[in-house]
Parts: sequence; C-alpha cells; structure tokens
Amino acid sequence: MPFTTAPVLPAGTLSRSAQPVLATGDGLLLRPWRADDAPAVHAVFQDPLMHQWHIRSSDSVGEGVGWIEQWRESWGAERTAQWAVADEDTDRVLGRVALRTIELGEGSAEVAYWTAPDARGRGVAVRATAALTRWAFDEIGFHRLELMHATANESSCRVATKAGFALEGTKRSAVLHPDGWHDMHLHARVREDAAD
Repeated sequence: MPFTTAPVLPAGTLSRSAQPVLATGDGLLLRPWRADDAPAVHAVFQDPLMHQWHIRSSDSVGEGVGWIEQWRESWGAERTAQWAVADEDTDRVLGRVALRTIELGEGSAEVAYWTAPDARGRGVAVRATAALTRWAFDEIGFHRLELMHATANESSCRVATKAGFALEGTKRSAVLHPDGWHDMHLHARVREDAAD
C-alpha cells in the first residue's frame, strides 16, 4: 500500500556520513562518545539526582563501555543519536544530549539530556540542547522535536523553556520511576518556530 506523502527525511539521512562534532560557540562541544568516556558516565550515574529522574543505573565502568558502544552503533541504525557534551578546552565530559525515537519519515525525534553534578547551574543543558536543535532543523531538516520530563522536575522544565521548547501539555502517569508513576510535561519545537 503506497503512502500519500513522501518521507520528510529519507533513510540514510544520518548514516550516510559520520556523526558530526557540533560547537555551541560558547565553550562546549557536542562530540561522539568514546570508550574512554565510560568512567565519566559511570560516575554521573552514581548521583542520587540521576536515580530520581532517570530509569537506568550504572553498576560498573564496564557497563558504561557497553552503553557507549550501543550509543555509537545507534547512529548507523538511525534510531538514536547520542553526543557527549564536553568542555571545549579540557574535553571533560559535562553531560549528554541526544535525539531519541528518531522517525526520519515523519521528520521527528525526542530530545533528551543530562548534566554531570559538578556542571549543573552553568547552562550546559540549555546550550547543548540549543546547539543540537539548530543542527537538527537547519542542517538535517527535521520538522518537529519533542522533549519530555517529569512534571516534578522543575530544573528540566526551565531547560526546555530556555531552549525554546513550548509546553504543549501533560501526559498523565506516563513514565514509571523508582518512586512510582510520573506525569510528564510534553514540550516541542517545530522548524517554523522562531529561531532562538
């Protein structure tokens, strides 16, 4: 059965080239993950705040190596695209930003991020999200990007708003965390939205 519209982005849009390094222009680099980042990933996932808002934990550096291998492979499969957010001068990992649930045919994806405990409060997540959003819209041609967070996570709501993602609504009882079901705010940007 034929489709009545052409895909927004054809298969191969991402995988036909290497995952790029993206500069924020203000001291951060979004770069592909490397195996030697595993200790930093493991350390971040020991933080109690990560346990509060994320559904995964890391038991070992070796597990972090496995995650990074999956993140690197996912670029070629065009399912997710994961970047380490690093300090431009020191290359120290400050966080992560990603496009998840990529649907090339619909031109859509979900933005996700986290920040290392010692990098919080410095605008790292906002700057990384803004840079990724510009690239996704301007360089690749995505049509819509969504961003979700627990309604109780006020810090993440501020990140979404500052990065230009409008609050569209609440998904009730949408994600199970260790402390129970959480309502989730749904934010989004579409390509036609005013530039940040």
